[in-house]
Amino acid sequence: MVQSPSRPMLRARPVSPVTAAEVAAVRQPTVRASLMPPRVYHDPAVFQYEQEAWYGGDWVCVGRTEDAERTGQYFLATVAGESIIVVRGDDGELRAFYNVCRHRGATLVEEPCGALVRFQCPYHAWIYNLKGDLRPPRHTELLEDFDPAAWGLVPVPLAVWQGYIFLDLSGEAAPLAAHLGDLPGELARFDLGALRRARRIEYDVAANWKAIIENYEEYYHCPGVHPQLNRITPYNLGEWVDGDGPWLGSWMPVVGEFETLSMDGASHGRPPIAGTRDEDMRRIYYFVVWPNMLISLHPDYLMTHWLEPVAPGRTRIVCEWAFAAEAMAEPDFDPSDAVDFWDLTNRQDWHVCQLQQAGTRSRAYTAGRYSGIEGSVHGFDLMVADRYANDGIQSRVDRVTKDKSAGSTAGQVTRAKRADAAD
Repeated sequence: MVQSPSRPMLRARPVSPVTAAEVAAVRQPTVRASLMPPRVYHDPAVFQYEQEAWYGGDWVCVGRTEDAERTGQYFLATVAGESIIVVRGDDGELRAFYNVCRHRGATLVEEPCGALVRFQCPYHAWIYNLKGDLRPPRHTELLEDFDPAAWGLVPVPLAVWQGYIFLDLSGEAAPLAAHLGDLPGELARFDLGALRRARRIEYDVAANWKAIIENYEEYYHCPGVHPQLNRITPYNLGEWVDGDGPWLGSWMPVVGEFETLSMDGASHGRPPIAGTRDEDMRRIYYFVVWPNMLISLHPDYLMTHWLEPVAPGRTRIVCEWAFAAEAMAEPDFDPSDAVDFWDLTNRQDWHVCQLQQAGTRSRAYTAGRYSGIEGSVHGFDLMVADRYANDGIQSRVDRVTKDKSAGSTAGQVTRAKRADAAD
């Protein structure tokens, strides 16, 4: 088989190191199920499989369009261990390329973000325009069968939803709209892409990425770990958001005289996000979008987390707070009440996630049981377990709207054969 120089050879689909038998106990109704086998948080082979099959095989969120709004503006993203350039072309189009020179493979761009009129390799000065096209290099005139047009930067499929940028390293994923299921319809009334970032904090957490999402998906720990959060949105109140696709959603009510999640529970006069309905004014919405995106939607601001798995026991997390542009234009605009609240909450979460990471390594630990209020954790774990098993069976959590405190029906599993086996 002759390889086109403009595209790399597709990697063989990896074989899961976790068998269907190993996760069979997870793929039961919540009232009978066991938690994930502990090795999936620690085994390097499992981590590598996840990187290749999931992060390298489907759409992954890497940032927002506001990070590449102007011609030549770019940022670097790391997906499945690959460095990717996301850049705005001089034709206004967003594009993504592997951050690799086609000559000797040197890393092309070193600064994590910035603005350039072209890409020039720091090694031998091969030059590419913002569309990834190679300018004819010096001393290649006499080469046989060398066409510069065939040696441009290797592109990565890119798509945008609600101002979020997604990449598909495999080039084989279904369209982004199909990947997201009916989540776009659920959030269509909000123009999240029009919001603007006010703060960004990066965290380096000594825990597996799955443990961090599991923690995000449950509120069982809130009374003891997050007293400041639990007084505004009590842990045992709220409902699922019904829907279909590789995502989970829920909301929790803001109680009493509180208005939002902030250090004092007040919104400080910030206007609601455009599209917010009356019932939304007393709710905090939480969404997990497979595999690495966490959306926390408040009446007056949006908080987003992106997870970048670095190693089995290490995850880089980018957390951003975005507000309406008109709110940020006010002379007295100050997001610190919301940022400080969640920075405190995040660090509390990272601490217990790190404790879990350490404890699940012990020979004394065997997979525990879900509590009756952890149906949402089970929902995420079913996404993981099905993808490990890769047997064409999709486990579904019953996400019909229900009070989280009920517990007894949360996480009931139905099984359906699929023509297209999970990745």
